[in-house]
Amino acid sequence: MRRWPLPCALALAVGCATARPVPKGPETRAPSGDATFDEFEEFSQETKERPFDPLIGYNRFMFKVNDKFMLYVAKPLAKGYGFIVPEPARVAVDRAYSNLYFPVRFINCTMQAKLKGSATELGRFVVNSTVGIGGLFDPAGRWLGWEPCEEDFGQTLAAYGMGEGFPLVLPILGPTNLRDGAAMAPRFLVNPLTYLAGFETNLAVTAGERFNYLSLHIEEYESIKRDALDPYTFIRDAYKQNREKKIKE
Repeated sequence: MRRWPLPCALALAVGCATARPVPKGPETRAPSGDATFDEFEEFSQETKERPFDPLIGYNRFMFKVNDKFMLYVAKPLAKGYGFIVPEPARVAVDRAYSNLYFPVRFINCTMQAKLKGSATELGRFVVNSTVGIGGLFDPAGRWLGWEPCEEDFGQTLAAYGMGEGFPLVLPILGPTNLRDGAAMAPRFLVNPLTYLAGFETNLAVTAGERFNYLSLHIEEYESIKRDALDPYTFIRDAYKQNREKKIKE
């Protein structure tokens, strides 16, 4: 499922156009998906080649719009939510959301012929949906050692030879590229809520997911902005390198 309005603002901080991270156990502070902030430490602000960014003027403008949205709307709401709801509860909710999106990971593992990953995802879904009480807990990972296989439609398209195209910053959804942007459509189609609930409910659930996730990571986004000489190019290049790394795994 793709990220939509309000709490989806976290997507501007990292490549949320694709898979999202999955927490491993009850004591986990926050999820790891679709790109985590910790991985930014692996990336230098300088790249060997200047990236092809034909829409850089638009992208910089939209990046600033998203940043203001984060600063004046999403951040205050996320902090208020975080003050009311204890962190362990928010982490558990995030695990439940991730469990709900099992079809995305399962289908993409299968399409890439990663059968071990498909079997692991199926096992995780069964165990965590039952023993883990709808995914609020992660007994599959904690007790059985079944770690999530983070595959998404962008990675699948890359595995079939599609190039990334050029960078694109979407309103609220944040940084992506042409290939990962196109991958939003099939992700929406395989989301079970698309068929089990109306559009408004689907939108509310998705917004709740991103809002909950944002409350766990808001300080990390601010740290990236503070330390980067040019936040736009840093996040753009980190997104690109992170996606390349995931595709090769």
